[in-house]
Amino acid sequence: MAWTWRFEKSDGAEVEPAVAPEEFTTQGDAESWIGEVWRDLLDGGADQVTLFEDGTKVYGPMPLNAEA
Repeated sequence: MAWTWRFEKSDGAEVEPAVAPEEFTTQGDAESWIGEVWRDLLDGGADQVTLFEDGTKVYGPMPLNAEA
């Protein structure tokens, strides 16, 4: 299984992330990574993220800005 993130603007348009993403083998690893880099992603232009498992949407979009 591969867990991946999609990085988006608030309108849902996909953007290139400021931090190079990985493919993760567990949901926990993917969530830990986003917890470590969310500020850099937000500063780099991503407003929200969506998590996928093998191409299937698990949840999201999840805002990176706590005030959203």
